[in-house]
Amino acid sequence: MSQTSNQKKTLLRTFIDSQIWLSKKFDTLLPEVYRTDGNSDFINNVAPKYVQHPTLKIYDLGGGSQPFVSLEQKEKYGHTIVGLDIDADELDAAPDGIYDEKIVADLSQYKGAGDADLVICQAALEHVHDNVGAFRAIASVLKPGGKAVLFAPSRNAVFARLNLVLPEAWKRKLLFKLFPHKAEGHDGFPAFYDHCTPSEFRKLASRNGLNVEVMRPYYISSYFQIFFPVYVLWRLWVVAFKAIAGEAAAETMVFVLKKKD
Repeated sequence: MSQTSNQKKTLLRTFIDSQIWLSKKFDTLLPEVYRTDGNSDFINNVAPKYVQHPTLKIYDLGGGSQPFVSLEQKEKYGHTIVGLDIDADELDAAPDGIYDEKIVADLSQYKGAGDADLVICQAALEHVHDNVGAFRAIASVLKPGGKAVLFAPSRNAVFARLNLVLPEAWKRKLLFKLFPHKAEGHDGFPAFYDHCTPSEFRKLASRNGLNVEVMRPYYISSYFQIFFPVYVLWRLWVVAFKAIAGEAAAETMVFVLKKKD
């Protein structure tokens, strides 16, 4: 790689970092409800309280190579972990010993055995082409009284709308160039956002005998931080959208569902 190319990359990285810094500074002017990141809240506050019970049978739906429960947590609590993913290679790339069982299946077509104490599904439902089937599968996996802890982006988010219209190859290249860390997660997989709104998730839960115990909407995402002027316009849009539509304006959402006894 030439010195000129390296200099250009350094300048681009410096510019992007400056825009992210400005964007984060701007967010300090907004109320906390607009500053809580959904994925971080799911990882640090919501899901852990359901995992920290002994000897659970946990289904990780769509976790693939990056299951939510670590090997250390599994051994500490004596959990049995079942990994279900449409991609066998993803499951095989997970840490050795984390899965007690691997199931290669399309979640929208899967029928479970009703043996799960807990289902975890983190940033996977937006990649499922048929979430009517996915919610039916989640209900079939859970025992009566079992719980499902879900995190997903909303179809109503601006980044989701852009994701739906931009060419797949082009947006993957741009995403990983501007956000290299996102190549490590699910962000590069095709997304459909089928029924991915707070109201639609509530309806799907109700149809499948799942009570909503927790629902948290979040009004921030990081995609526009790389260009401060656009970020400001987007944040003003989110504030206005929330004032008009309430939780329908959520960028991301967390649900905790309980299967009826």
